Amino acid sequence: MPVSNSSTRRVDVKDRPPSDLPSPPSTSSRLWLDFVNTDAAAQATRGDLLRDFDALLSWLTANGALDDERAAGIRRRALLQPAAAAASLVDARRVRAALRVLAERGHGSARICDDAATEINRVLGRSAGTRRIDRHATGEFMRSFAPTGDAFAGLMIPLVDSAADALVTSELARVRRCADARCHRVFVDSTKNGLRRWCDMGTCGNRAKAARHRAKQLARSVRARG
Repeated sequence: MPVSNSSTRRVDVKDRPPSDLPSPPSTSSRLWLDFVNTDAAAQATRGDLLRDFDALLSWLTANGALDDERAAGIRRRALLQPAAAAASLVDARRVRAALRVLAERGHGSARICDDAATEINRVLGRSAGTRRIDRHATGEFMRSFAPTGDAFAGLMIPLVDSAADALVTSELARVRRCADARCHRVFVDSTKNGLRRWCDMGTCGNRAKAARHRAKQLARSVRARG
């Protein structure tokens, strides 16, 4: 059976495939963290990926949080209700800001977790609909949420559901911000020892390795001159 006209999310929490909006770290990530990583802080060279409402829909579709049919319907509705679409974009950025605080400082802070739960419940409370499980074209079962009423209200459901999973499963303890001071990406550390520091060893990790190498060379040069 095809996926219903709804937002979708996998039943089992697995690493999601890389997407072009934005290019995620090469290892473990989550939908809500990928969403946080769309902000201008994490996309220093490209700017905020949610630059307008259409970009928001494109990101949700590219990351499996919105199916093409529903996205097309919401785009048509946005042409008729531009003010509602603009308000939905503002709300999405508000949710994203709250989730960044949760990702960066939530572990060990009951207040921040409570604030995030309040924001999650705000979104859930204004989004009526039906939850179901459907089989995707790939053969895998997917969680679905079919919103009713406000066409824009259910857009954030997959994002806040993903963040809620981090709170419910205590996965928040494994959420990290990249140790590179120039990088604001957040990620889930799925390593066995829990000591991962970089969002991507191919970029930030290599920069740190190169910086350490240069520092050692400089230290040797100073000692040689002394």
